[in-house]
Amino acid sequence: MKVPFVDLKLQYQTYKTEIDKAISDVISETAFIGGSGNKYVQQFEYEFAAYLGLKNVITCANGTDSLEILLEAYGIGVGDEVIVPALSWISSSEAVGRSGAKPVFVDICEDTLLLNPDLIETKINKNTKAIMPVHLYGNPVNMEPIMQLAAKYNLIVIEDCAQSHGAMINGKLTGTYGHVSSFSFYPGKNLGAYGDAGAIATNDDHIAAKCRLIANHGQFKKHDHVIEGRNSRMDGIQAAILTVKLKYLNFWNEKRNKCAMQY
Repeated sequence: MKVPFVDLKLQYQTYKTEIDKAISDVISETAFIGGSGNKYVQQFEYEFAAYLGLKNVITCANGTDSLEILLEAYGIGVGDEVIVPALSWISSSEAVGRSGAKPVFVDICEDTLLLNPDLIETKINKNTKAIMPVHLYGNPVNMEPIMQLAAKYNLIVIEDCAQSHGAMINGKLTGTYGHVSSFSFYPGKNLGAYGDAGAIATNDDHIAAKCRLIANHGQFKKHDHVIEGRNSRMDGIQAAILTVKLKYLNFWNEKRNKCAMQY
């Protein structure tokens, strides 16, 4: 018997009526391009922020962009260093490198395959600006010692939550420990769009506003560009699909965990 790890066709067939209506609504209203003026994007940002219990969610084109945008918002660049795990998807270190900063690799725990908090402090120096723990396979990094180190050395903690939507540590969701967090909604994720999509989440209003500007050509309002930005907007169709799927995230995670317990 073949049991697929992810069956997107089955998922679509199960929720076809809701998803088709969501897509149809966007098309009927021609609400294609994202940004702060798109009601479908606004709705998903509001609902995902409420799910996380955070003040701000800023959507963007993909998870890699979310990392690059937030690094830029914090002013991290040439001459700076960011601590990243030795095992992760390429985007974690790639985003740091593209910012002009240096990714500094720290080894992982043998039992979890996640960033080892005990090995971080020796890699901190005057150039270190941030620590980027990456929650992999739905398994959260031990965040408490990382937050303590960040407070001790005045560092930014950037949670990469591309593989941990809805995962919890002692009843607290991943993405809510650090100063800012990054999410990917690549189709194969447990909360996936029907194309590329990403988001940034934070309680820092200043950083949220800066990220929103950067993601949409530096626009404060239409045709009023106050900084140099980029074109990284989530489109209306992806936002509408994700709003439908978000309602089922906890249920899906519970089913995954039950299946995992069989092994």
